[in-house]
Amino acid sequence: MRQTNDRIPAGTGPAVKGDWGTVHRLLPYLWRYRWRVGLALAFMVGAKLSNVGVPLLLKQLVDALDLKPGAPEAVLVVPLGLLMAYGALRLLTSLFTELRELVFAKATEGTARSISLQVFRHLHALSLRFHLERQTGGMTRDIERGTRAVHSLISYSLYSIVPTLIEVVLVLTLLGVKFDAWFAGITVAALVVYVAFTVVVTEWRTQFRKLLNELDSVTHSKAIDSLLNYETVKYFNNESFEARRYDESLEKLRRAQLKSQTTLSLLNSGQQLIIATALVLMLWRATQGVVDGRMSLGDLVMVNAFMIQLYIPLNFLGVLYREIKQSLTDIEKMFRLLDRPQEVDDAPGAPALQVQGAAVVFDNVHFAYDAERPILHGVSFEIPAGRKVAVVGPSGSGKSTLARLLYRFYDIGSGSIRIDGQDIRQVTQDSLRRSIGIVPQDTVLFNDTVAYNIAYGRPGASQAEVEAAARAAHIHDFIASTPKGYDTVVGERGLKLSGGEKQRVAIARTLLKNPPLLIFDEATSALDSTNERAIQAELEAVGQNKTVLVIAHRLSTVVDAHEILVLEQGRVIERGRHDALLAQGGRYASMWKLQQSAD
Repeated sequence: MRQTNDRIPAGTGPAVKGDWGTVHRLLPYLWRYRWRVGLALAFMVGAKLSNVGVPLLLKQLVDALDLKPGAPEAVLVVPLGLLMAYGALRLLTSLFTELRELVFAKATEGTARSISLQVFRHLHALSLRFHLERQTGGMTRDIERGTRAVHSLISYSLYSIVPTLIEVVLVLTLLGVKFDAWFAGITVAALVVYVAFTVVVTEWRTQFRKLLNELDSVTHSKAIDSLLNYETVKYFNNESFEARRYDESLEKLRRAQLKSQTTLSLLNSGQQLIIATALVLMLWRATQGVVDGRMSLGDLVMVNAFMIQLYIPLNFLGVLYREIKQSLTDIEKMFRLLDRPQEVDDAPGAPALQVQGAAVVFDNVHFAYDAERPILHGVSFEIPAGRKVAVVGPSGSGKSTLARLLYRFYDIGSGSIRIDGQDIRQVTQDSLRRSIGIVPQDTVLFNDTVAYNIAYGRPGASQAEVEAAARAAHIHDFIASTPKGYDTVVGERGLKLSGGEKQRVAIARTLLKNPPLLIFDEATSALDSTNERAIQAELEAVGQNKTVLVIAHRLSTVVDAHEILVLEQGRVIERGRHDALLAQGGRYASMWKLQQSAD
């Protein structure tokens, strides 16, 4: 049965609140596997029919035991018939159950995969603001629980709740047809009381379960955050402080778990009381019927078997209901991530960026991360195609913000940013970012091999191309000198490499991408003077015939720029070539003099 792989967009269908809203959003994913769902339900009904047939068979066999002692048919018919029929029905029950799980496994795994992939894609589509504000540990915990909840919800509902309901209907029908209304009445009354008690208590317990999950996410986030900042913890001798914070979270988690367990015990005790009462009443009624001659001994055995068969799955109804409620809560939290709006989105029908010379224009750009704290105030400049423009200034003046806006990590407040005359808000983000390469000041690498991190600039690049980029970034010799060469794993965030080595990997990665527009954001800040001069020459060679924006702290690296902008408090206070700016004797000249004195 071939299933389609159409992507289901986020937020399909009308918004519905609560648990039914979560189920409503989950249905489109399952609808893709509707034929498998139907076949699984058919196997489930077959399994339950076989299961209900066992007590009926026991009744017939017990009633057939009215044979004279020593009769030859007693030895031959009863044991053989019992074994054959019992074995056949049990085999059919197991066979149908396994077929149901086999048929539906693809639907369960496919649904979980589709939702997880969609959440993953959506998280990458969210703005930089969201990712700067997020708690990685808590968010990954929510995704992990949500994915697991999809499996649990489908498994519990299809494999436990629905089969139990089918069995209840079959048993009630048989009791109502074969015996008086008291049997069906007692069963229905017990079921109603049981379900009502379970729902009320479980709803009450949900608040403790939600608190437990929240505390679990907070505890997990603190542990992850502390371990990611291992070096900072060591620098300030704060191991004990971190352990105390973690222990405080663990203590809150322990109390929440105890409260959850106490209320669970209350639920289980109440359920057992209801089940025991119903069983006693049913068996009393059946025993009385045998004594009065209205029922046979086989009828008593059948009623007892039905009750045991029916109440065993009901025994777990509280657990199932709780788990289903929890699964719905976890899935809802994952869907909430899908509901996070994209702060930066493509305009409807936006075309791809058509790059000719990659000329860049910032036209009266205003921008603020927070409305109460503006960062850029009417910044205007132009980078002609194939030229290099540098931006210098003190920390916090808005230099790196220019690179983020050019990448369109944020949308500007007013003004425009254009590449070859095309407003970047009117083209697709994918085509825009494919046209730009950046060497950031703070280089973060994947916990993978050196080769993987360099090839990330252009996935699919050959080993020869990767090594050529490494040579251009003056890191090939270092890589070759390590025991594993390009297969060396760089560690979490690249922490096994020095700052200079990480920055050279970042330079190699950008060189491999080879885009028409380059941004160097303090690209050589982590290098020593010798390597800085060597790589600066390589960067200048790479920047030939490309449009280059250089964000620099060391003025000596930008003396050859087509134009130098001095940015201070979000405003361009000076602009011009190196010699002209020195001749003005202004802010740039004083910065140059200060750096020359320091050198």
